[in-house]
Amino acid sequence: MKFEDLNEIKKKNISFQKKLKNQKNNFILSIKDDCKTKLENITEYIACDGYFALAKALLTMNRQQVVDEIIKSDLRGRGGAGFPTGKKWELCKNQESEKKYVICNCDEGDPGAFMDRTIAEDYPHAILEAMAIAGYAIGADEGIIYVRAEYPRAVERLNQAIVDASKLGLIGNNIFETKFCFNVSLKLGAGAFVCGEETALIKSCEGQRGEPKLKPPYPAERGYKDKPTLINNIETLANIPKIILNGSDWFCSLGEENSKGTKVFALSGKVKNAGLYELPIGATIKQLVYECGGGVLNDKQLKAVQMGGPSGGCIPTKFCDTKIDYESLKQLGAMMGSGGVIVMDEDTCMVDISKFFLEFSVDESCGKCTPCRIGNKRLHEIIQKICEGLGTLSDLNELENLANYIKDNSLCGLGQASPNPVLSTLKYFKEEYLEHILEKRCRAGVCKKLTKYNIMHDKCVACSLCFKICPVDAIYLDDDGKYTIDQNKCIRCGKCKASCRFGAIERK
Repeated sequence: MKFEDLNEIKKKNISFQKKLKNQKNNFILSIKDDCKTKLENITEYIACDGYFALAKALLTMNRQQVVDEIIKSDLRGRGGAGFPTGKKWELCKNQESEKKYVICNCDEGDPGAFMDRTIAEDYPHAILEAMAIAGYAIGADEGIIYVRAEYPRAVERLNQAIVDASKLGLIGNNIFETKFCFNVSLKLGAGAFVCGEETALIKSCEGQRGEPKLKPPYPAERGYKDKPTLINNIETLANIPKIILNGSDWFCSLGEENSKGTKVFALSGKVKNAGLYELPIGATIKQLVYECGGGVLNDKQLKAVQMGGPSGGCIPTKFCDTKIDYESLKQLGAMMGSGGVIVMDEDTCMVDISKFFLEFSVDESCGKCTPCRIGNKRLHEIIQKICEGLGTLSDLNELENLANYIKDNSLCGLGQASPNPVLSTLKYFKEEYLEHILEKRCRAGVCKKLTKYNIMHDKCVACSLCFKICPVDAIYLDDDGKYTIDQNKCIRCGKCKASCRFGAIERK
């Protein structure tokens, strides 16, 4: 395709571009409630300046200039680590090799996270364009998109995007009549969380078991098939066309001094408006939860926010004015991660939350290194013991020491970050651990073995609602004509308390 042909397609679809004129265009991807644009259609993508960044890079810039522009933008990896993208590109570019690869990491495994899936479904051409720009910059002619097989629509649209872009000559051989050639293929992952780690992802791409390996050498030096390989998260790549087209100064006008641009967050949990929200980096937790999310569900009190997915930390309400950037979150024991944010209300048990995320880490550990394989299981055993009312004060010291050991000695990012939920809850919610151990009580009523329901006879009107709803027939009518709970039969489901209209049932 010639550049003139690209312009012609844009002119023919100028009507679509006019439809977007009144929509906010400050953000990179415009994933907002007031912007319903989905650019999986290649002509509509071109109408919105799609592939013009690739044309600009190929026709007006040399490879070093492209890399320099990314370095100047201060774009950091959106997959969680926050490593400067430009430095990674430069390292890979400087490798002497006749063959190099570009890999897009679209393996998204955080519970409640769906940022990568949405980008792959709605903006597949932005990813192809970004990969082609990256390939030109580092000297690669082949790209691989590693996407979860559980995302059938994303797989379908990415495949269609590859077909459409190939037909127009926007990927393939001699793009824009230059000597640059770049082909893209898909590799379907089987849903292993550890394959979000770049070396494990490479192993999976090669058809091997997804396990991380020691670094260095880094993938930019020796990666896929032992060749220099540039791996970027899909959201990181989605920023590239805008940066090249509008310039690094434009990108740097968004965000914070050390964290430029925007970030897409998947807001879920006890929040009124769960969904995806793209905000400039540096927005506060309060803005995300209350202005975007509409506040806590049922207007209950906000207790904590889990930032960074299962590898992140739990941030209490008192830090709601904290800016969401890499450094600020790290100081609080949390992390940006891929952007998963889980809101927790006053009815959340923080001990149970740390157990939940540990269960996930234990299940997803590849088992290659002992600290992660055995250590996380031991952490889970101790917390399970505390949740059952069998914990001791010495368990708290063991929890903290073991968590720090796992953090310092695990092979990859999964093991290194898996103790974060434990360490953050111990730091900010230690009183709940002490209640579980010393008082044998779970204030939230989540840990069933530490919870007891009791019917207060002075308030009971014998309406029989609790009697009818009890699934195990643990409620009976006593000699006083009042209902009573048989504690030996009760399974602590809480249905009786939820059904009582007179506030006669208390949870202890």
